[in-house]
Amino acid sequence: MVRWRVTRLLSRSRSGSLCAGNYPGRVSDTPSGTPSGPPSGSGDRLVRLGAIVFFVGAVATLVTVAPLFLGTEPFPTVAYAVCMLMGVGFVIAAAGVLRTISVQRRQARSAAR
Repeated sequence: MVRWRVTRLLSRSRSGSLCAGNYPGRVSDTPSGTPSGPPSGSGDRLVRLGAIVFFVGAVATLVTVAPLFLGTEPFPTVAYAVCMLMGVGFVIAAAGVLRTISVQRRQARSAAR
């Protein structure tokens, strides 16, 4: 009898998940795991840009190194310069992380006052 009541109270919707219509107690329509931090800022954009530049440099590195393994004619020096984008992308992403850290510290200090 008790088991039937518990399963009846915790009945699931057709999709198999609990929903507001059949869950006992109050249920919010918004998920509780939503981030409440600062909105996406310039630091996040720098991290994304740095990742893109890094991956362009990584692809250039793979393309530039491939002729060495295939025994074909190596690419010109300009192709090797494009490989440096890996380091540039890493520096851009690190600058974005540092910028985000500084913004969050400022927000925490102002909230503490």
